[in-house]
Amino acid sequence: MNEDYRLNDRVISVLRDYLVAYPTEAEGLIPLLDLAATAAPVTARTTLPGHVTCGAIAVDTTFRVLQVRHRTLDRWLFPGGHVDDTDATLVAAALRELAEETGVLPSAVRPLRGLPVDIDVHAIPENPEKGEPEHTHYDFRFIFQILRSTGPGTVDLRLDEVTDHRWIPVSDLGGLTGARISAVLAG
Repeated sequence: MNEDYRLNDRVISVLRDYLVAYPTEAEGLIPLLDLAATAAPVTARTTLPGHVTCGAIAVDTTFRVLQVRHRTLDRWLFPGGHVDDTDATLVAAALRELAEETGVLPSAVRPLRGLPVDIDVHAIPENPEKGEPEHTHYDFRFIFQILRSTGPGTVDLRLDEVTDHRWIPVSDLGGLTGARISAVLAG
């Protein structure tokens, strides 16, 4: 079997489990299901009109969430990005991105669940410097508990991708993602 089909099958499996938990999101994720049923590798950056990315929602012991200021988009986001060929799973991609962007290593966190807490669908603007047209990211966001203190020196930013970081209380996160994070943390 073609590796792209196997990868797409793994994405479809995670996506189906996600939709069992969150059936009201099915309509917004139909384009991803349709794309994953093709030969196009859904985690490849070159797959258009959209592709899967992975994000890490890292929560510390005082219930604060780590965010980074994305250099290109100039917005506060959860650490994350594109899936690499070397990523064995979507969770592994989220952990790699967390480490690359913030220096928080996989050994310093533990996953709080294997299923994404959110799949955020958002448009990415055209980037002429990279030759990328406007496209859609299907960002599979996984939640992790940071196991050690988040004092000075915990975060070591990769300044070519991000410009700053902040810790914000989970209670300050609004919307669906904030509510789901709170629900996972509660129990």
